[in-house]
Amino acid sequence: MAASLLRRRKLSELTGHAGRVDREAIFRTLRDEILAGVHPPGTALREVGLSERFGVSRTPVREALGRLQHEGLLERATRGLQVPQVDPQQVIQIYDLRVMLEEEAAGQAARNRGAADMMRLEALVDRDRGLSDPADLTRIKTNLEFHATVWAATHNRILEDLLERLSTHLVHTPHSTLSVEGRWEGSLDEHAALVQAIAEQRSDDAREIARHHMETARSLRLELLRKSALD
Repeated sequence: MAASLLRRRKLSELTGHAGRVDREAIFRTLRDEILAGVHPPGTALREVGLSERFGVSRTPVREALGRLQHEGLLERATRGLQVPQVDPQQVIQIYDLRVMLEEEAAGQAARNRGAADMMRLEALVDRDRGLSDPADLTRIKTNLEFHATVWAATHNRILEDLLERLSTHLVHTPHSTLSVEGRWEGSLDEHAALVQAIAEQRSDDAREIARHHMETARSLRLELLRKSALD
């Protein structure tokens, strides 16, 4: 139900008076849906169905799908292009890199953040604390938005780009670590502590908080992968 509503809302937002969308809008819509977990691993995305959905020819759809494949959000399979299946070893490798890069990003954000960065980060923490038992898709989306805002506060485009690329690879994992009992609340506390450290430009503390935050996520992810292997 939530996934269906998200798809309808996205399409409504991106269509104009003519009821059509361009190739960039198709790409961004599908990318957002994959990142939010709307399309589970193994889901095939076909040109014909998507062209009917967006009300366009197959050409802009084909181009959007090609870009998604280039970003690693789709892979070639017997049925065409599909959302990649989970590779546990790759997931572990990505988390190992995320731990290091998120720690570095937190330290750089504490040194380089501006007033606008702080206003945005504090607003996101307040918004997320105000959510009442949000759906898993909402937790994923808001968490990605928070981390992306920390990356932007580094004012280091290379580091930001690396983290953006890594984050796309984790969308294929089964369930969000934020769905584990108590993790959503704990994660919000860690976000708040990180924002406070960044605001006070305590770079070492920010790095330590970010490392602990990501190491906890990695441990929970490994446990989820173990459980899925037994199903």
